[in-house]
Amino acid sequence: MYYSTIYQSPVGAITLACDNNNLIGLWNEGQKYHGDTLFEKMTENNDISIFDNTKKWLDRYFAGKKPVISELPLAPIGGEFRQEVWRILCEIPYGEIITYGDIAKKMAAKMNRKSMSSQAVGGAVGHNPISIIIPCHRVVGSNGSLTGYAGGISIKVKLLELEGVDASRLFVPAKGTAL
Repeated sequence: MYYSTIYQSPVGAITLACDNNNLIGLWNEGQKYHGDTLFEKMTENNDISIFDNTKKWLDRYFAGKKPVISELPLAPIGGEFRQEVWRILCEIPYGEIITYGDIAKKMAAKMNRKSMSSQAVGGAVGHNPISIIIPCHRVVGSNGSLTGYAGGISIKVKLLELEGVDASRLFVPAKGTAL
């Protein structure tokens, strides 16, 4: 059984989901792919310790602290390829960014391949079910474009600003499929 609760954040209402022991979802209101990895309906329950711990983690994050991802038991649901991409996302330091191409190179090396499609990586990043904590907002296009955040580009910008990312070379593209 899956449970949910709402966390009111500086970037709007956030839905948290768990399997009672592990966090399995964190989505901004209106986020693309909201709950798409869950096999069962979520039941609201505000009285689960993983939710209390996650809310405290988020409080510290939004206060400009640097909480560590490993403090929370995470269990995002997804295939092997996506799981590996999400592990790479967890390695991106607070306040830093990486490109989809950089992740593709890391994935190619892990899979003993010469290359890996940045688009395949983008799909895995975009379907990250535990946004903010698994920091998909720290991934940008190779040209500095702020694309591909399922929670919305404006929230991606706010999160990067909160973390103190130097945004001087970053930009929001005028058009694109990932806006």
